Amino acid sequence: MQIIFEYHDVQASDSLETLAREKLENLGDKYDMVIRGDVFFKLENTTSNDTGKICNIRLSLPGPRLFAESSHDNFVDSLTESIRDLERQLQKRKEKMKSF
Repeated sequence: MQIIFEYHDVQASDSLETLAREKLENLGDKYDMVIRGDVFFKLENTTSNDTGKICNIRLSLPGPRLFAESSHDNFVDSLTESIRDLERQLQKRKEKMKSF
């Protein structure tokens, strides 16, 4: 699986990329239909201290793309929640494909 990282108003981080790559490759091993993952990290000014560090992930696979976004006080939590959301979406897609 090809993985592309983009940063908006955020300094690039090797540790974040390593963690994201590891989690996405696990998804790719489990769901071989995934072709590519685009990961976006960005900062947003918010009034809450619990949000503002956003992780968006878009997965390319046959059919419509899958997308997940989350905002927490750190990028690791945002990444983890986005991956969890994508796993649920992939499971639904896989079940739908089995029924055809």
